[in-house]
Amino acid sequence: MHKNTFGKLGWTPERIEKLNGKTYLITGANAGAGFQAARILLGKGAEVVMLNRSIEKSNKAIADLKAEFGTSAKVSFIKMDLSELDSVRNAATEVIKTIPKIDVLICNAAIAQVPKQTFTKDSFESQLGVNHYGHFLLCGLLYEKIEESKGRIVVVGSEGYKMGIKTIQFDDMNWDKNYHPNDTYCHSKLAQMLFAYELQDRIKAANKNVKVYVCHPGASATSLIKNNGGLMNRIIFGLMSMTPLVQSAEKGAYPEVMCATEADENLNQKSYYGPTGRMQWTGPVGECKLESFAQDKTVAKKLWEVSEKTTGLQWNL
Repeated sequence: MHKNTFGKLGWTPERIEKLNGKTYLITGANAGAGFQAARILLGKGAEVVMLNRSIEKSNKAIADLKAEFGTSAKVSFIKMDLSELDSVRNAATEVIKTIPKIDVLICNAAIAQVPKQTFTKDSFESQLGVNHYGHFLLCGLLYEKIEESKGRIVVVGSEGYKMGIKTIQFDDMNWDKNYHPNDTYCHSKLAQMLFAYELQDRIKAANKNVKVYVCHPGASATSLIKNNGGLMNRIIFGLMSMTPLVQSAEKGAYPEVMCATEADENLNQKSYYGPTGRMQWTGPVGECKLESFAQDKTVAKKLWEVSEKTTGLQWNL
């Protein structure tokens, strides 16, 4: 195992200096790790723009954050549904029009363990559609704006990437023949990670100045499984979340906040960050072991081409 460069206790938000004047965009920030990430960043003086699906939950999240940090806390939201490409396009247009700069885009939102095969508005298998295609399009549309501030993109992966089929099912991206709540979820998270590492290579080749970091929250007590999973998964995870195997949503936010704020010289783009303890589920946050198939160049290039074609977006790189 890697020696933790952040010491025995791993990375914690104490390392963050003031973030005044910095703007962070977070997808899925009205609950769970995304909400906790927003809290930590606001507490350090940053501005946070949430990209969320639910108006009601977003307003409540903003009210809670302003109650904690004062009415002058710079937190707002733009409605965006990752399961609809048009919604992503509209949100990106709104961001470009109304948000002066983006220092970091955190791709945090996800759906998981959807019990039966369901489809997005654009006819993609829902987990791949939301977790990968939606974020792929969003990152592409906001890329130039992020580059203006020499910013960052943080992709929140999942330890699930190594539990599924360990590659991309190009001949059946919608899983019509073998849909499985967990394998299909793992497929979508692997897709996100392959995209992130491929994006790094393309940025480097184009001699551009955006950093891309990949992390995972470990096993944290968020609403992800509770809201999307089948009954059995929800019961198992509910029981597990009462044990030391699962950490708080706040701790689950540490890896993404670290990747968003830590000095570049202390991070490595080809690494994978998260809890380093038992099974990489909990424990001190630092560099985790990464399986080589998450950086398989052939698969990543093909996925990029498929994703550009599917989302109708040619990246300007």
